[in-house]
Amino acid sequence: MSSVFPEISSSWSSSWDSMEGLPISADTPDAALKKSPARPPVIAWAPGHRALEWVGQRMSGFALAALLATVANWLADWIGTSVLGYSHSPLSGVPLAILFGMILCNVVGLPTVFQSGLALCMRQLQRLAIMLLGFRLSLGMVGAIGLDGLPVVVGCIVVALVVIPWIGVRAGLSRRLATLIAVGTSICGVSAIMAVAPAIEAEEREVSYAVACVVIFGMLAMLIYPYVVPLLFGSDYASAGIFFGTAIHDTAQVTGSALSFQQLHQAPEVLNTATVVKIIRNLSMVIVIPLMAALFNRERTWTTKNKSLGQQIKQLVPLFIIGFLAMSIVRTIGDASPRAFGVLEHATWQSFLHAMDWASAWFLTVVMAAVGLSTGFAQLKRLGLRPLFVGLSAALIVGGVSFGLIRLRGALGF
Repeated sequence: MSSVFPEISSSWSSSWDSMEGLPISADTPDAALKKSPARPPVIAWAPGHRALEWVGQRMSGFALAALLATVANWLADWIGTSVLGYSHSPLSGVPLAILFGMILCNVVGLPTVFQSGLALCMRQLQRLAIMLLGFRLSLGMVGAIGLDGLPVVVGCIVVALVVIPWIGVRAGLSRRLATLIAVGTSICGVSAIMAVAPAIEAEEREVSYAVACVVIFGMLAMLIYPYVVPLLFGSDYASAGIFFGTAIHDTAQVTGSALSFQQLHQAPEVLNTATVVKIIRNLSMVIVIPLMAALFNRERTWTTKNKSLGQQIKQLVPLFIIGFLAMSIVRTIGDASPRAFGVLEHATWQSFLHAMDWASAWFLTVVMAAVGLSTGFAQLKRLGLRPLFVGLSAALIVGGVSFGLIRLRGALGF
């Protein structure tokens, strides 16, 4: 990674090993130090040093994304209350954070020094934010939402895995690329693509194209759906949450879009429902990946090359899902008695839950700013029309199936 700082001469430190105030001269014994190679700094605690180095390499990207998120939230609130005169702003900071990031990325251009920090936001910080969302729901609520949305999840995945590869092959794409787009659209975006790719022995170029398609059309859905969903479902927030959880691709995109809707309509149940439904989609990788491997490699069972069984299980069941369920268990236990865990007063416990809710929302906004900062329009030119056509078709098909099944579910009284 290249640095944005100019190279600095080391001559200013030449007197560190001499007597204070006296320069090293050729006549002093210390002159040998000047001629000898520079010694590495003494590190008393190597793990701490490595941790500090890791933080330093990533802080710039995180700080930029956090700054954009803070400005976006403030601007959305200021426009809604001070300019438009609402008591509560009808605007969300999430799309503004994405927009600001995309402008910086495509108009100004970002130095490479920010890349590590942005990757930190889109991976570790995203997972932490989703885990913290578990504090919003007890296990009973998670189970009820999951059962309610499960038929829609299954229907969307089945239709996508059957129809999208068929369209892709007839559009001129390879069977593997079409399958990757189908899996990424129907299950969990980039994570599903990266998990399925080695199982079907996809080429690097196919993986890159599939990821770009999912990111592009998932981004569009994330920005558009918060304003379209009220026209589709009105105040039926349970159906709206299921739609967000099934019709948008990546986990970050689902939670970001649902958070935007929550901020627009003061409907926290939408984010709750969307998160649980999306987690159910993610868990479907346990079934879908071995199935895809069996279809492409009938002679052998699925075993990812150079990966242990533990790594494979971790890929199939991401740790943030386990973390989300763990936080939900904590919430369930804390709510079970008047004093949470027999220690915390009810008001203190509620304040803690409110703080976790605020933290998850702010982290998600920072993640969305990082997504915008990492979205370059140049990738559209590299894709070509055929993958874009299939990616658009996949997004519309999954969204249409989700809407149809939710309507059918309502008509049947479920």
